[in-house]
Amino acid sequence: MGEFDLIARYFTRPAQRALLGVGDDCALLQPRPGTQLAISSDVLVAGRHFFADVKPESLGHKALAVNLSDLAACGARPLAFTLALSLPQVDEPWLADFSRGLWALADAHNCELIGGDTTQGPLNICITVLGETEGQPLLRSQAQPGDELWVSGSLGDAHLALQGLLGRLPVSAALLEQTRQRLERPTPRVALGLALRGIAHAAIDLSDGLVGDLRHVLKASGMGATVQAKLAARLLTAQHHPDWPAVGSTALAHVLAGGDDYELCFTAPPEAHEAVLQAARLTQTPVTRIGRIEAEHGLRLVDAQQQPLPLTVASYDHFAHP
Repeated sequence: MGEFDLIARYFTRPAQRALLGVGDDCALLQPRPGTQLAISSDVLVAGRHFFADVKPESLGHKALAVNLSDLAACGARPLAFTLALSLPQVDEPWLADFSRGLWALADAHNCELIGGDTTQGPLNICITVLGETEGQPLLRSQAQPGDELWVSGSLGDAHLALQGLLGRLPVSAALLEQTRQRLERPTPRVALGLALRGIAHAAIDLSDGLVGDLRHVLKASGMGATVQAKLAARLLTAQHHPDWPAVGSTALAHVLAGGDDYELCFTAPPEAHEAVLQAARLTQTPVTRIGRIEAEHGLRLVDAQQQPLPLTVASYDHFAHP
C-alpha cells in the first residue's frame, strides 16, 4: 500500500465545517465572526511517550486527547486537527485500530481531520489541533489574589501506572490494569473548560505534574499559592484499591509529581465557588478545591494545621529525564 492509498483508506473523510479538508496543499477554515482560533501541537514519540505494547486504538485516542486537553485549558471549542504520522512500515491491522481510536474521540468532540503528512521512519505522531474561543479565553496569566485553586478529576494514577510498567514500584496486575487506563486513555475536559468561561480566571492542563504546571500559572500571573496537602492527596483514586498498601509510596507524592493526567487546574474567585460546582455538575466532571492563590510569590504546601511541608518535587522535563 502506498502513502496516498494509506491516507485515503484510514485518514480521509468528507469535509464538514472546513471549507477544504484532506486532499489539497492546504486546508481552509473560516472562523466565525467574534471568535479567535486556538492552536496547539503535541508530539508522541515511541519509547518516550508510549510503550511498544500499547494498544493502537488507545494510542489513537491519546494522540488526540492530549491536544484536546490544551483546548480545554483555554476554554476553546474543538474545530479540526492535522496529523503527521511517521511509520516504520504499513501495518494495516495496526492502522485500522489506531484510526478507530482517533476517529472515536474526534467524533465525540465534532473535531475533523483536515490534513497532515505521512512518511516512513520511527513511529512518531504529531497532531496540531485548532479550536475557537469567544470572548475572553482562559489563560495562565490571569490568576488573582484570593482565587480558589481547583483541580478536575483525579491525579497521580497515570504516574503510578508508569512507575509500575517501568518496574520501579511493585504495582499488582489488578491495580496496574485500573491505572493504566488513566495513562493510555486520558479524558480531555473540554466540556468543563467551556463551562468555566466567564467563571474561572486562569487555567492550565496538567500534563507534566501538578507542582510544575501550577508553577507555570504562578509565574505567568505573578502570583503565589498555598496547596493543602490533605486535600491534594485525596485526588489519587488508586489509594482506594485493595492492593494499594503494597505499593509502598504515598498518594501525595504521585499527585504532586505525576504527569500524564490531562486534568484541568484552574483558579476562580471565592464568590464563584457555587458557579464552579454547578459547571462541574452540568459537565459531570468531579472538581476538588485544593488551595488558594496569594499575592506572595512562591508555591507552599501545608498540612491540616497549616504548618509548612517540604516541597521538593518538580515537573517532568523531556531533556532532564532519561
